[in-house]
Amino acid sequence: MPGTRALLIVDVQPTFCEGGELAVAGGNQVADRIAEHLKAHRAEYRLTITSQDWHLDPGAHFSEQPDFVDTWPPHGLAGTANAELHPVVTAALAPSGADVTIKKGLHEAAYSAFDGTSPDGRTLVEVLSEAGVSELDVCGIAESHCVRASALDALQAGLAVRLLTDLTVPVTEESGAAARAEVSSAGGVLARSGARSG
Repeated sequence: MPGTRALLIVDVQPTFCEGGELAVAGGNQVADRIAEHLKAHRAEYRLTITSQDWHLDPGAHFSEQPDFVDTWPPHGLAGTANAELHPVVTAALAPSGADVTIKKGLHEAAYSAFDGTSPDGRTLVEVLSEAGVSELDVCGIAESHCVRASALDALQAGLAVRLLTDLTVPVTEESGAAARAEVSSAGGVLARSGARSG
């Protein structure tokens, strides 16, 4: 059994990549890099966890005139192809898939993966605790929003967090820098995926 570290892949979905409803420039490239990381390092993690925005009716989170702060164009629509995991990540996780899948935001905004649940109804905190995970590598899309929120919630839950900065992409460079500073000041470690330790 690998050690106490898990990998959390946040919202790597076509909806957030080039051509998607809420595209982040560089999203497809990040998906490719995460797929390569999985191929090289998956065996080092106790759990590999994915999260997905899975919106059915998230209320005021969606807007026809979004402000891109609290309201957004419709995205991550439950049951659509663009809400599924990015195909290259799905392929890298084959044949067994992720160890745990978290879906979030059915009827709410739900930025953090810790706001979602597994298919059997467990929260991410429960999943990690039951598996004996105390360290979490976090990556995904977008660094400035759902990745940031997930990393901060992981730190709040008492986990040792590494933000894999080369396996995520922000909406803007400025918002990415702010997110990294916030995660770092909260006790998270900024690391590159190739720099392995422990």
